[in-house]
Amino acid sequence: MKNKSFLFKPSWEKAFGKKPRTSSRSHTRIIAKPGLVIKVLRRKKVVMIFAYFTLVALTMLNLANYKWPKETQPCSLQVSDNMNFQNRPNFHVLYKAPQVKKRQLVYVLTTWRSGSSFFGELFNQNPGVFFLYEPMWHIWQKLYPGDALSLQGAERDMLSALYRCDFSVFQLYHTQAGKNITTLEVFGAPFNKVICSYPLCSFYRKDVVEMVDDILCKKCPPLSLHALEEQCLKYDSIVIKGVRILDVNVLAPLMADPSLNLKVVHLVRDPRAIANSRIRSKHGLIRENLQVIRSRNPKMRRLPMADPNHKAGRKDASDYHAVGAMEVICEHMSKTLKTALSSPSWLKGKYIMVRYEDLVENPVRTLNRVYRFVNLTVSRDMEAFVVNMTSGHSNSAKPFQVSSRNATVAASTWRTVLTLQQIRQVEDYCHHSMSVLGYLRVRTLWEAKDLSKSLLMLPKV
Repeated sequence: MKNKSFLFKPSWEKAFGKKPRTSSRSHTRIIAKPGLVIKVLRRKKVVMIFAYFTLVALTMLNLANYKWPKETQPCSLQVSDNMNFQNRPNFHVLYKAPQVKKRQLVYVLTTWRSGSSFFGELFNQNPGVFFLYEPMWHIWQKLYPGDALSLQGAERDMLSALYRCDFSVFQLYHTQAGKNITTLEVFGAPFNKVICSYPLCSFYRKDVVEMVDDILCKKCPPLSLHALEEQCLKYDSIVIKGVRILDVNVLAPLMADPSLNLKVVHLVRDPRAIANSRIRSKHGLIRENLQVIRSRNPKMRRLPMADPNHKAGRKDASDYHAVGAMEVICEHMSKTLKTALSSPSWLKGKYIMVRYEDLVENPVRTLNRVYRFVNLTVSRDMEAFVVNMTSGHSNSAKPFQVSSRNATVAASTWRTVLTLQQIRQVEDYCHHSMSVLGYLRVRTLWEAKDLSKSLLMLPKV
């Protein structure tokens, strides 16, 4: 029997059933040893498992030592000196967007010859208030002779822009087309404390309570409206005084706008005193009288201009038109008061009524009441200012000029000046407003002239 050749099979062929891969280079054959490979893999597996459990253990230790938001960890970032994070125990994030404080926006709703120029100074003089005087004048001049009611929408849109410190809206109503309007061309600029003070002008300081000289302010440099916008953005309170919004309902969309924080201060005065002042300043209100009278309700009954036995002259006609505008003014004042009495949701907490007579009788108390409503603080300088402006020795002043005077005497001048016919005409137009505001009617001229008798009672709003 032939001896069969014994073929030795390596152990790895028995285990895997095939030969291991070989790598040849220059006809050199290299064969890996599987036993060694398996040992290496086993060691790596042990190392990986050990590393995994070590990582888990370190993580648990780190979490155990971590102090949660009850105590702020020190941070190596450089921060502003005026931000003291150590005093904020709840500050547990790296960055938090600052909360933007809403500006307090105020509109002084009033009408011509109601003491509004003086009342506006209570805000114009406040160092923390950005004040604008009659900005809607530009609309009335540009769109003359449009009637008062047709301009209400444009006035509301202007206010919406101004309260956002967007003064480009002035350019739309510039009377000189193609020319850029400057700070000195904004209506009331010579009396505006912001425009006449540093940094826009070097003559005055906003933090000093004092009346400005309009002759001096006219010498301030004319700047672009962008410079005025930059100043507007620095103030927390923006106050606009206007006589051309006839009814608070016009402002309803702005007062209901959640992006605005608008409050209305409604300044009122005895309509008979307003009529008397309108007669005295009739030449300065010719255009406004025409625009207001054009908005008359044609169905409303009107009293005759004068007594039947009186021969009417040119003076009577001009006086009649000055008083005749009271029909439209009181009609819309009545709408405002009805809205205030019904107190809709958009008006709650955002409306206050102030009588001019109460202001001049109790200036400090009224100032505190108004400032508290609009979130302002009354300083001693402001108290001294309001007392000085209402207790002067002058009983008369030029129309549209604010000066220290005996305001109590000025408030009752109408009682010795108006004729009985004029008084009855105003009372007929304004009977509802007078009833709500607490102004008593008179039956005879003698009763009107008796200054010892008060014609004031508590208002209903």
